[in-house]
Amino acid sequence: MTFNDFHFRSDVLGLQVTAWVLLPDANVMAQQGGKPLPTLYLLHGLSDDHTMWMRNTRIEQYANQYRMAVVMPAVARSFYTDMASGAGKYFTFVSEELPRVMETYFPLSKNREDRFAAGLSMGGYGAMKLGLRLPHRYGAIASLSGAVEMERDYHRPRGGGENEFWHELNGIFGSEEQLLAGDNNLTLVADKLAAKDAPRIYVACGDKDFLFDYNQHFVKTFGEKFSIHYEVTPGAAHTWDYWDSQIQKVLQWLEVPKAERGW
Repeated sequence: MTFNDFHFRSDVLGLQVTAWVLLPDANVMAQQGGKPLPTLYLLHGLSDDHTMWMRNTRIEQYANQYRMAVVMPAVARSFYTDMASGAGKYFTFVSEELPRVMETYFPLSKNREDRFAAGLSMGGYGAMKLGLRLPHRYGAIASLSGAVEMERDYHRPRGGGENEFWHELNGIFGSEEQLLAGDNNLTLVADKLAAKDAPRIYVACGDKDFLFDYNQHFVKTFGEKFSIHYEVTPGAAHTWDYWDSQIQKVLQWLEVPKAERGW
């Protein structure tokens, strides 16, 4: 594949931003016959940045099997949210500006059925939020060890680092009441979304992951409504080994065209 280290000014954020972009090689692009590429927006976790998927998994090798593009943006510790404190409109950035810029500079499809989002942990939350809030734009979404019930983080025992995290959540989401009542609450958004309008949904989590109960509860609540593809991996925790194995399954599940190879 071709690797692009893409930098541009975000008018939404008011600063320079970065995204790593993977595109098929020229011979694979030719197999598209001039058609724009299906695109996966692959989102990072809380303590990571746009580089971590390529540094910790073989995403480039896995994506090389398909006629598709992969876009990996950097969003700091924003939870892909228009933040309550400050000017960081990161949901607007990742949902509106980023696709517009990517589809301007690269041959990416603008069709719903060709646009996907996936992520791990905080990125799983971001991917689910994109698909559940904007189901007319995303054909499929995948959450790996995702923070799918952020409202429950307000009720974790506080002290030390947890107390600092609680203050960080207030800066991102506002108060607990604001999170519960607004569009950053995935449970509320999913409850309002009609099943016929939803994208395809993939959820995976290991049973040793600290977010396992969140994922279990979310899937139990909405699994029948949305026919969620749910994978529980015995013994798996919040680790890159797990996400490396799962992203291969996600790419297969997306069912994008395979790349034909001449060797």
